[in-house]
Amino acid sequence: MDEEAQRAANADAPKIPHLFRRIVGLFAPHKAALVTTVVLVLVGAALSVVPPLLTQRAFDDGLFPVDASGESAPPNLPVLSWIVAAMIAVFVVSALLGVWQTWLTATVGNQVMGALRVRLFRHLQSMELSFFTRTKTGVIQSRLQNDVGGVASVLTNTVSSVLGNTVTVVSAFVAMLLLSWQLTVIALLLLPVMVIAQRRVGQVRARIAAKTQESLSEMTAITQETLSVSGILLAKTFTRQQSEIERYRAENGNQIELQVRQQMTGQWFFAMVNIFMSAVPAIVYLLAGWLIAGGVGGMTAGTIVAFTTVQARLLFPLMGLMRVALDLQTSSALFARIFEYLDLRPSISDAPEPVDVPEGPALGRVEFDHVSFRYPDADEQTPPTLDDVSFTIEPGQYAAFVGPSGAGKTTVSYLLPRLYEASDGAVRFAGVDVRDLRQESLISRIGIVSQETYLFHASIAENLRYAKPDATDAELEAAARAANIHETIASFPEGYDTVVGERGYRLSGGEKQRIAIARVLLKDPPVLLLDEATSALDTISERVVQAALDDASRGRTTIAIAHRLSTVASADVIFVVVAGRIAEHGTHAQLVAADGVYAALHRQQSERPELPVG
Repeated sequence: MDEEAQRAANADAPKIPHLFRRIVGLFAPHKAALVTTVVLVLVGAALSVVPPLLTQRAFDDGLFPVDASGESAPPNLPVLSWIVAAMIAVFVVSALLGVWQTWLTATVGNQVMGALRVRLFRHLQSMELSFFTRTKTGVIQSRLQNDVGGVASVLTNTVSSVLGNTVTVVSAFVAMLLLSWQLTVIALLLLPVMVIAQRRVGQVRARIAAKTQESLSEMTAITQETLSVSGILLAKTFTRQQSEIERYRAENGNQIELQVRQQMTGQWFFAMVNIFMSAVPAIVYLLAGWLIAGGVGGMTAGTIVAFTTVQARLLFPLMGLMRVALDLQTSSALFARIFEYLDLRPSISDAPEPVDVPEGPALGRVEFDHVSFRYPDADEQTPPTLDDVSFTIEPGQYAAFVGPSGAGKTTVSYLLPRLYEASDGAVRFAGVDVRDLRQESLISRIGIVSQETYLFHASIAENLRYAKPDATDAELEAAARAANIHETIASFPEGYDTVVGERGYRLSGGEKQRIAIARVLLKDPPVLLLDEATSALDTISERVVQAALDDASRGRTTIAIAHRLSTVASADVIFVVVAGRIAEHGTHAQLVAADGVYAALHRQQSERPELPVG
């Protein structure tokens, strides 16, 4: 990312108290490995300036020694051999230390990243439903993948580079001073020009890289939209394949142009850098000649060669140190975004001393006692979704909720399993306020079949066992038979091992819904919630699925959010919800005879059966 854009992104990061202490806490279990890493970085950086100093000795004492009289002597092969052996040993040790350091940083960084990712995923699983309805899925995925994924690079890149570059620059600077303070002064005058120029080119390349990444993201989005099952069906049915190809080709052309620009940006500069870096030794040789001619002592061939070698090592570490503040700020921003999510507290959680759902004759009783509810993100000036709603459903009863669209029917099914919390009043399950029940115990007693069935891209058996991982094949078959889907599954070549495809696209709507019913039956809950479970099906499929639902509801408390009145005509009690209130209730016959809201809805659907209630 461009530095200015990165700084802007960092500025938008949340402010987290005691951030540094919390970051250190993440790495605390790996204290020994971290200390070893720091030592390796320091030793490796210090060793990097040893070879140039040995090069000086190789020239002055090995290749071109001087005798006591100051005359040139033949090469001192024993000394040269020891120096060369020492140089090779330094290279070998440096390489081994580098491998060890890389293994340590990669291991620690990825272990911390993995633990943090699981911790964040576990925390997100505990968040209430409203968090996910108001937060984009892409934002959540970015925290899990991009932000947490950057944790490993903090240790590998930021910390290691800051320590290594600092030690390298200091060591190289000291070595240059020891070799020749005069040449050091001259070199330091030339070096900033190269560093600043390189930084400018880096910023331009970063901007183009950001645009390239955006283009890649757009291509990915086009691929996901058009090559998904839904996208392919849409394109084919509207004969839009060619226009989608053109859209992809246009973005691909943009991507090619950006890639070429990214490759070519700064090439002239780098050519000049290479020329300059290649010319530096020649410039040093010329300056050294002037110094020697001016009578400066101690300027030997070894000193000159060693000096040019050390100076060449300074450019990139100096450039890295110029980004230290930004790198540290970026790392802090990354952790701040992660901790922002970890610090979120679920608005719905277990009581300090929760109890399990009691067994007994009251199991299956559902009570709403003067319940009112307004969605968390709703304006306080708007009327509540549910307003002073009271009713009781006895164990084993079949209760239906009908009414116009937006009346609050589905909200009832959200409050019972405590996916949302009632604003006022009390919701009781088996005679106990749901706020006093352990959430896991409550949810385990409720089975939900919704309008939109979600199946994994896995086999039918795996989808069924999501409700009961240890279910036997016999239990799967019994649940499937109860849901009127066993014969259909058995007709598939691979039976229960048939892969249903993404979101179950290989199955019909009725088949998917009956598999969802079988999955709930495998859970065997005493209470069944049916949220418009047949509303998206055609008439024939609806009848088949409704028969399965009728069988599934026997012996259980069943709460059905009705789409068509004909599906709930046999219910023990029907509640008519209008504007968040129970307008009337009774059996089908009683409500028709009362000639109220229900009777009007019934007449409307009798005249036009295809019309839904809401």
